[in-house]
Amino acid sequence: MDKLFFSEEHTMLVKMVADFARSEIEPVARELDRESRFPKDIITKMGDLGLMGIPVPEQYGGAGMDTVAYSAAIMELAKADASVAITVAAHTSLGTIPIVLSGSEEQKQKYVPKLASGKMLGAFGLTEPDAGSDAGATKTTAEKNGDGYIVNGGKIFITNAGVAGILSFTTQIVENGENKGIGAFVVPTDIDGLTIGPPEKKMGWKASDTRQLFFENMSVPETNMIAEPAEGFKTFLKTLAGGRISIAALAVGTAEGAYERALRYSKERSAFGKKIHQFQPIGFKLADMATQIEAAKLLTFHAAWKKDQGLDFIKEAAMAKLFASEVAMKTTTDAIQVHGGYGYVKDYDVERYFRDAKVLEIGEGTSEIQRLIISREILKTIEDVV
Repeated sequence: MDKLFFSEEHTMLVKMVADFARSEIEPVARELDRESRFPKDIITKMGDLGLMGIPVPEQYGGAGMDTVAYSAAIMELAKADASVAITVAAHTSLGTIPIVLSGSEEQKQKYVPKLASGKMLGAFGLTEPDAGSDAGATKTTAEKNGDGYIVNGGKIFITNAGVAGILSFTTQIVENGENKGIGAFVVPTDIDGLTIGPPEKKMGWKASDTRQLFFENMSVPETNMIAEPAEGFKTFLKTLAGGRISIAALAVGTAEGAYERALRYSKERSAFGKKIHQFQPIGFKLADMATQIEAAKLLTFHAAWKKDQGLDFIKEAAMAKLFASEVAMKTTTDAIQVHGGYGYVKDYDVERYFRDAKVLEIGEGTSEIQRLIISREILKTIEDVV
């Protein structure tokens, strides 16, 4: 796989991230989860290492690397702790890339260098109480008012909301009483009219920051618009497609972390006079884990490679996200089974990986939505052939 997708630069990055994850994240991951504590010090260190802007162009302070490199880094982080990985993924794919893709040059110069360096975190507000999978049902409105807009509404389940310096969000644009479609804005999180709710009490990803947002007569200058209404919907669709690759990578890393622990335990645990990996049911379970993880990894890197080549990657991103997230759920479940009763207690990490895995089948588009996207794309291909 290294020769297929990796250059020497990719390999060096992966080694650096893996070393960092082992030395800085793994020793405190269980504690962060138990205390639901945001890993502020770890994020600061990753910023110093240049890991908060891996796919951001160098002219804006990023590492200027590709999506394959970024995906590989997310995998290594998730092997140690999914909460750290999703913090980086949401900051990069959702909080930073929309500005890189569609922001004005002034917005890029103002925000992106701070984001890429990790001196400031980014968040992206899309999901609403009545608009998750059906993003077109966005209820938040931005009504034209002089040379700006008045925003009312709210968002839910927003990663990094309480720790971010800036927020990008989608909204219906209304001018003279007429709905112009969905647009996107970027605002500092200390702006008047924005209220950030308390941290959500979650089953997994407990050390990541997830909150609800409320917009009440929030006045936003027109210069803060990332994309015009005609382009706003396209902007966040591109954002979501790219975000699916990062979630797929996060799922691969989560699965790998659980698998490695199950493999290690199977070599340590004895029953009936021999190591449990020598029993065919356990050995086959481990074989299935390894095979499915490898397949998920290849799907993820293929989607990332297509994106880097400027090719259409909608189908591949959906496939990678769907398959990898379901592999993560199955692998973490089986890892608990390999551990037996020990897998069910918090002294062993597989319990945490299991809780962290479930949301991967929900966030960035549920498994059901991914199947809709894939079916639409393959049927479109058939129509083109016919």
